[in-house]
Amino acid sequence: MPEPIVVEGRNVWKVYASEAGEVPALKGIDVSIAKGEMVAVMGPSGCGKTTFLNCFSGLDDISKGTIRIEGRNLRNLSDNARSEYRALRMGFVFQAYNLLPVLTAQENVELPLLVAGVAPKEARNRARLWLNELGLQGREEHRPSALSGGEQQRVTLARALANRPAIVWADEPTGNLDEENSTAVMELLRDLNRQHHQTFVVVTHDPSVAASCDRTMRMRDGKILAS
Repeated sequence: MPEPIVVEGRNVWKVYASEAGEVPALKGIDVSIAKGEMVAVMGPSGCGKTTFLNCFSGLDDISKGTIRIEGRNLRNLSDNARSEYRALRMGFVFQAYNLLPVLTAQENVELPLLVAGVAPKEARNRARLWLNELGLQGREEHRPSALSGGEQQRVTLARALANRPAIVWADEPTGNLDEENSTAVMELLRDLNRQHHQTFVVVTHDPSVAASCDRTMRMRDGKILAS
């Protein structure tokens, strides 16, 4: 029996206004991603990869078309409802880590759980569980400045996964890492995908990262050329 579709886009356009006129960043994109898939989105700089991630995750509005996540039409949700849905059902991993420097690793993982309404004790337990699973035992009380790049990215993974999201969006998750740490992070993502059957969408320019995924969607000039 085929897996249900988690991410679906139909004729999705994103057009930005500029002094020179309208600039289309996404041009009529059609996408279907099933539950448990790990999909890479590749293409040259400026082709629309990050715009794709921002629009399909609901961080940005689209100009035309339909995006459904787990059957929900994002355009039908208010800003507050969309933010709540992201907090409860989505995880995000960015190249720049986006960890709060004044918080420890554990506190960085706890924070979005608390914002999502998880009780403090449960948030602490869940954060510690994920940090342990990602090999950060003994590093929970360290601030980001005391962690290596690979360790910081693992903290961002723990933060993204702690709310048990249906889908994880990753934008160049290995972009700031050396080859050894990049390989380790992708192996970790692959293992987590298989163990927990979560859907991963990974924006990357790195062919080795794409090779770790189930399939690759190639973008150029705001369009998906092949999958």
